Amino acid sequence: MEHVNFNRRLQFVCLGILLLLLFSCKTDPKPIDLAPQAALRLVEAPSFNEDSAYKYVLMQVQFGPRVPNTEGHEAAKNYLVNFLNDYADTVIQQQAKVKAFDGTILNATNIIASFNPSASKRIMLSAHCDTRPFADQDSDNQKEPILGANDGASGVAVLMEIARQLYLSPVEIGVDVVLFDAEDYGQPYFSEDPYMPDSYCLGSQYWAKNLHVPNYTAKFGILLDMVGAPNAVFTHEGTSVSYANDYLHEVWKIAHAAGFSSQFSYLQTSQITDDNLYINKIVRIPTIDIIQYDKSSESGFGWYWHTHRDNMDAIDKNTLKAVGQTVLQTVYQENSK
Repeated sequence: MEHVNFNRRLQFVCLGILLLLLFSCKTDPKPIDLAPQAALRLVEAPSFNEDSAYKYVLMQVQFGPRVPNTEGHEAAKNYLVNFLNDYADTVIQQQAKVKAFDGTILNATNIIASFNPSASKRIMLSAHCDTRPFADQDSDNQKEPILGANDGASGVAVLMEIARQLYLSPVEIGVDVVLFDAEDYGQPYFSEDPYMPDSYCLGSQYWAKNLHVPNYTAKFGILLDMVGAPNAVFTHEGTSVSYANDYLHEVWKIAHAAGFSSQFSYLQTSQITDDNLYINKIVRIPTIDIIQYDKSSESGFGWYWHTHRDNMDAIDKNTLKAVGQTVLQTVYQENSK
């Protein structure tokens, strides 16, 4: 994913509300809470197992960097396909040859695991399964690939556990778990070449233009990216606000009702280039991005981002639980409608 300047719209909203409170009453002003206040009744849903998700992160990391055209990438792909074949109704491997920013032809594979493939009402859950071929945000060994425990493996691991739970406690609606390849092979920051837009998210761009099922669509989608770091906070990312704001608020409302308000913030942050951008723009499936925002970093991403510190130290079971339970609950909430 790629960083863009932060949006300041929320500051003006807060200022307007504050002025309204100050001039409309004489009592002491109360703290302003922009979160929805309506109570939400959560339907019964399985308990997301964070220990399993953590194990699935570790299993991926043990293959080493999962960069397209490498042995680790091929081994990890086979592992994921075999895993999903045990739980989903159908698993499709969408082979693609995509051209990277430097002209390299990448042998990519998008993996699509479907539950109830004949159901017309569908939800799409996605993550990227590859890792960055360079540590361009590190101070050392910048041209070496990273392990991608959080940036890649965490989102995949959460979806693996959700797939297992959907097998154990089936729903009537259709659910598609889509693992995009070649997301993180974007132009490095140390490159002296002119900026190349759309050099990231090559797998999702290919999928959006070559759907695995003709005329495929879904009611909405949820993308998971960097969802395992200790004390991670997830905000309203700009693309999600622009294309899928109603679903963004619905998922955040579920997260708060489930007890994860400290992890799911209503702060609106800038648009980034991630897989959901192309799903929204090309396929027009309203898709949100659950992705960590770190206000203490210049990039807005976590301390591990595109560095060799993106190892198992960047994974926390509590964060996996918060994200996994929220997404799992969202599926069962939708199934009950």
